[in-house]
Order: sequence, then structure tokens, then C-alpha cells
Amino acid sequence: MQIQNRRHFLAGAAAAGLAGLLGRATSARAEPPPETTSIRLAKISGICIAPQYVAEELLRAEGFTDVRYVAAEAGVGQSEKIARGEVDFSLNFAAPLALAIDAGDPITVLAGVHPGCFELFGKENIRSITDLKGKSVGIQGLGSTPHVFVTSMAAYVGLDPDKDISWVSSPSAKPMELFVEGKVDAFLGFPPEPQELRARNIGRVVVNSAIDRPWSQYFCCMLAGNAEFVRNNPAATKRVLRAIFRAADLCFTEPRRVAQQIVDNGFTTNYDYALQTMNDVPYGKWREYEPEDTVRFYGMIKSSPQTIIAVGTDWRFLNELKRELKT
Repeated sequence: MQIQNRRHFLAGAAAAGLAGLLGRATSARAEPPPETTSIRLAKISGICIAPQYVAEELLRAEGFTDVRYVAAEAGVGQSEKIARGEVDFSLNFAAPLALAIDAGDPITVLAGVHPGCFELFGKENIRSITDLKGKSVGIQGLGSTPHVFVTSMAAYVGLDPDKDISWVSSPSAKPMELFVEGKVDAFLGFPPEPQELRARNIGRVVVNSAIDRPWSQYFCCMLAGNAEFVRNNPAATKRVLRAIFRAADLCFTEPRRVAQQIVDNGFTTNYDYALQTMNDVPYGKWREYEPEDTVRFYGMIKSSPQTIIAVGTDWRFLNELKRELKT
């Protein structure tokens, strides 16, 4: 009964919230129906992408009758599944998206959804990014999302990530486990990892991307889609983006309900960490930042940001929704 009630809540929010989001209740009815009624989204171990986890009923209100979640590895794995067409859309981290597009993968970034989900944890003697010089950092592997983010952070403060940092990975232990066991000096965590470490009073937060500049000024997670899907299904794409934005608003305005929802639906197990994530991550800021600034910032990791923006972004749907918000 609880799950059904929460679904009724989300369905009600989908119906009643449309007018509030777009300014006119008739906006969606005036649009063409989606070209397809099937949508596949990624499912990862992290829960900072909670908006897409609670978007199912909102997507159904937009005309999608078949909403599926496909298991994927976070970051690079998500990008690969989007590029191969195994996933239609997913919130994904900005840096891996920039690298994938730079490599020629058919991915289109549509919007930024929220900043501030990653945190750099270190031992007590690490108080800034520059203190990583000569230290070890736990990662899943070279090219993984934490490796890419810490590389960009280190380069930003003048370190040489290849020479100044010792990158450590293990086939049998996750980076957080290596950090907890004292086998590495630092690691980059994504929810619910930072929430768990703080609850256990382990390590210190060196960088919190929700509050520390410049990281707090850029999106962490952006909505990206398979380029062919976006090109061939513009009506469906706009409806997906609208549903994700409305879901992000729910994460911000109804954190307890959303936390319980993602636990009930099997996206995570610990309600307390889920609720803390909803309160820690600034889900309400998707209106405030310009996504192109984020692509430009992280696009400098590999090549010309303008090239990545030109071939791998499409702001039409975002701009349409913003115009409708003002009407």
C-alpha cells in the first residue's frame, strides 16, 4: 500500500505539476506525442542521479508506456551504453561525457541537472588538493570517473596528475574500502559514499563540490542521450527532459518521499544515506547555471571545448522549456 500511495503521489505531481513547471496546463497537450513510447534509462550504484530513478511515473504522464532501467557502470560505463544505443538517456557526470564526445562517441548532452555530488576525502594530513602531491588516490581504474575528476582537479591547481599522484586500484576492493582500511591517502566519493563516511566519522572532506569553488559553479550531472535517438525523436526527447526536471524538483521539495521511493524501488538500501543525499545535493539549481559553461570547463581536459560543444550538445529542448517557463 505504501508503494502504491507513493506512486499516486508521483502521478499526481506529474499531472498537477505540469502547469506549475511550464506556466500553462495546455503546454503538453499542444505538443505532438512522443515518437516512441519506450524509454531506457541507466541504473548505477550511485544515487546522486535520483531524478531519473523517480521519473518513471512522470515519464508515463508524458506518454511513455514502457520505462526500463538498464544496469551500467557509473561514468564511462554509462557513456558507453548511451553511445551503443543500449540506453536512450541518462544523467551522467560531466567529465566522462566530455571525454566520450571528444573520442567521437554518438552522445548528445541536453542539459545540466544538478551540481555538487562528488566529494574528495583524505587523511587528516591532506587539507587541500595540492596536498595530494606524493600521495596515493584510490580509483576503480585509469579512465574511471573518479580518476577523471581528480585529474582535472589536480591539473587545475597546477599538479601533474601523472607524476605527482600515485593511482591505486584493486580488483577485490572498492576505492572507499581501500581508504577506510588506510591503504590509500584519498579517494573521490559519490553518494551514498560521502554520507556513509561522514556517518562513520572516517577521513576529512578536502573538497565538497556542492560548496567549494570552482566545482560548485558547474554541473556535476548532465542529461545526455543517444545522438541518433535525439535526432530522430525530438518530441520524445523534450518530454524526457521535462520529466527529469520535474523529478529534480521533487528531489528538492520532497526529499523524504524521494528517499523512501528509491529505497522501495531497489535503487539503494539505506534510507538515512538516501535522505542525506537529497538534502546535500542542490537539485533545485538546474534553472540557475548554463550547461555550456560546464562543458567548456570540463572539455578542457582533452581538447577544444568548442569542438565538444559543436558536435556533442543540443540546447534546443532546454531553451524551449525555459521559454515556456516564462510564459
